[in-house]
Amino acid sequence: CRYQRLVFKHKLYQLREERDMKPETFASLVSSMLYEKRFGPYFCQPIIAGLGQDDEPFICTMDCIGAKELAKDFVVSGTASESLYGACESMYKPNMEPEELFETISQALLSSVDRDCLSGWGGYVLIVTPTEVQERVLKGRMD
Repeated sequence: CRYQRLVFKHKLYQLREERDMKPETFASLVSSMLYEKRFGPYFCQPIIAGLGQDDEPFICTMDCIGAKELAKDFVVSGTASESLYGACESMYKPNMEPEELFETISQALLSSVDRDCLSGWGGYVLIVTPTEVQERVLKGRMD
């Protein structure tokens, strides 16, 4: 399983380096795993998000062969990514509170999924703050 391989490499890094892995390092690990399989790729577009030094946000997405795209505000991936970019650009504001950010993400995700015939079933929204990680499930159309 790919998840177990990621957990193994993460724990191995912690044992070898005697420190926690930064989000930037984890993104490079995932990117190299995807690039290893570039001729028979995993059909996924992962998003890596976390808090780095001084609680600075780190957001990164990749294509199916591991090419990274870094951003300071938001990233999108998936079949509805074109409409998600437009929705996020129009609704996102810097320094939003977690509850306001959740509402913005929810509205952008649900409106974009409704416009894309290949998307659906909702999504998972994770809000990362210095004190906690909030996970919520959105239910979308089920067709």
